[in-house]
Amino acid sequence: MLKVFQTLQPEQRRNLLFLFVAGLLFWSSLASMLPTLSLYIKDTGASDFEVGVVMGAFAIGLLVFRPWLGRLADQRDRKLVLYIGLAAVAIAPLGYLMTQSIPLLIAVRAFHGLSIAAFATGFSALVADLAPPQSRGEIIGYMTLVNPVGVALGPALGGFLQEWAGYTPLFLVSAGLGIAGILVIHQLHKPPVATQLTQEERSRAEPFWRLLASPRLRIPALVLALIGVAFGTLAIFVPLFIKESGINLNPGLFYTAAAIASFAVRILVGRASDQFGRGRFITGSLVLYTTALALLAIAHSAPIFLLAGFLEGAGGGILLPMMIALAADRSSPQERGRIFGLVLAGFDLGMALAGPLFGYLAFHLGYQGLFSLTAMLSMLALLIFVGFSGKSFAHSLSFSLGRGHDNYALTKGSSS
Repeated sequence: MLKVFQTLQPEQRRNLLFLFVAGLLFWSSLASMLPTLSLYIKDTGASDFEVGVVMGAFAIGLLVFRPWLGRLADQRDRKLVLYIGLAAVAIAPLGYLMTQSIPLLIAVRAFHGLSIAAFATGFSALVADLAPPQSRGEIIGYMTLVNPVGVALGPALGGFLQEWAGYTPLFLVSAGLGIAGILVIHQLHKPPVATQLTQEERSRAEPFWRLLASPRLRIPALVLALIGVAFGTLAIFVPLFIKESGINLNPGLFYTAAAIASFAVRILVGRASDQFGRGRFITGSLVLYTTALALLAIAHSAPIFLLAGFLEGAGGGILLPMMIALAADRSSPQERGRIFGLVLAGFDLGMALAGPLFGYLAFHLGYQGLFSLTAMLSMLALLIFVGFSGKSFAHSLSFSLGRGHDNYALTKGSSS
């Protein structure tokens, strides 16, 4: 299954190994608070709206810092950006520990958002740099396993620590995982890939937000923005929904089911996308996401919650690696940090909107109403991708169904 790594140089394999370990530590730290942080904020006396504002501030941090970090990754050093992300994921839990003030929690949560803005950008760019174009999807698929594995281990660890010893040990362990990640990244050698821009290249580089108007990027960014709303709603309100429903289910198990599915599909899909194209897999992922959200809208038992989590994990496990591979196909190494930053900023924007907007709507619609609305947004994302991902409707339909190549790809053979 992992024969593709034997085709790489020893230095490339070593770098990918350290990246993988650091990614596990990063996502385990971040995910350890998925089933607990919204409950912690609620325990401070916050309303649903305030919980949404605090949790949504995470994505505000992402949006503010993503453009700068994308440029930094291109113009300076991918490794430096990884350090920044791990430092943020280590410091933020200590901030939660020191305050129960809603304004301060908003500030800490926004700072916590810096962690993904930095780490995900640097990690994705380095993996794409190291992966040969003909096996890019497969290597990205394997390397992004750090996300479902971390999101499987983190919530289980966080839920156990919170129930067994309270919030303080949870926050301390989360910080410790980030510190361990910093030590691992220190062992990473600079890959033999030229990423720094000359002064002339910097002057000719397109501004970050102008890239958004590019037809090769605007549809992936828009699709991820709509799915970001759905993901933000899941991250914030599923634990509260389960608690309100009175169902005997540890909220962490929802995320564990999602992580198991995400792990399983990533092993299979990356290699297949190198052979059959990215389009059909992105379309399938959006179908799975829509189905999962529709199930949550009618959930009334633990098995339905777990099935919804499994389908959501499968959808996300396909969508994010495929979007990263698609963005890599459509970019050159010298602009890859900014391109990943821009495309993933769509996801950030969706999460930023989910917190305050859906926190307000929760009072009027209830949790089932929220998930009905997000199911409709996911369906809209599906229709947009099928109809507008190519240079014409006919090409978009063909590409999205796996019957045509990506004519925005810069590297031939990567997604044909």
